[in-house]
Amino acid sequence: MTWTVALKLGRVSNLPTVWTNMLAALVLSDGGLADAKVLPLLIALSLFYIGGMYLNDAFDAEIDARERPERPIPSDQVSRATVFGLGFAMLGGGLAILVWIGTRFGSGTGPWPAVGGLGLAAAIVFYDWFHKANPLSPVVMGLCRVLVYVTAGLCVVVPLPEPLLIGAGLLLSYLIGLTYLAKQENLGEVKNLWPLLFLAAPAVAGGIYTLERPTTGVFWLAFVAWTGVALWFVKRRKPGDIPHAVVSLIAGISLLDAVLIAGHGAPGLAIFAVAGCGLTLVFQRFIPGT
Repeated sequence: MTWTVALKLGRVSNLPTVWTNMLAALVLSDGGLADAKVLPLLIALSLFYIGGMYLNDAFDAEIDARERPERPIPSDQVSRATVFGLGFAMLGGGLAILVWIGTRFGSGTGPWPAVGGLGLAAAIVFYDWFHKANPLSPVVMGLCRVLVYVTAGLCVVVPLPEPLLIGAGLLLSYLIGLTYLAKQENLGEVKNLWPLLFLAAPAVAGGIYTLERPTTGVFWLAFVAWTGVALWFVKRRKPGDIPHAVVSLIAGISLLDAVLIAGHGAPGLAIFAVAGCGLTLVFQRFIPGT
């Protein structure tokens, strides 16, 4: 397997959105970036994401052979068994790091990071195994991202604070709308638009945060404008518009993180989340985001 195939399987262009999820969770948990746990946590969550993407292709190999034969497994660029093995190995590696974070640091929270990691791994495997025929798969996909928030938060504090739980709920709503759209990107059109209303919840919440903390406004406006442009592509429905909207909304995850970070009183750190959106867009030019 070449490096190009490995990166494509892992959809690594979207990794910055995982990093900004971690940043948002730490801020909402009143954690600090100077904590020695931050780097191993970033590595662990990256392994969960890439491993999940590998397993997604491995579980979908038979369907891809019919619908997307250019994908790495159907086109014989790598074996299905190899992808399965690497995917589960990365989930195991991420979990091992979380055990270390919880038990080997003076400020560790004991078994709780591993508990979050087990939940995240279970949600990832369930989604990858049973997402094609599952009408609730957008909810499961959203729970995977919610559990990134939860796992990162559990590395800092137990029980989880209310701001993180609220942020996780808003992220879930956004991911439901995004994943519903992504499930239809090969159709060239969206048959039902109502699930996209889930994208409205974080936009409304951002407006409330802006009223409470005016410095949140610039991040909120950026998020609303970015989401609006993506939905315009959905409405226009020319060839390629749906995939364009999907990758744009994926990058927009980082903008939502920026709104939540700024809304919690850390606009300086929110700039890093905006940078995560830009980095995702740059990476998507070289490695497909879906």
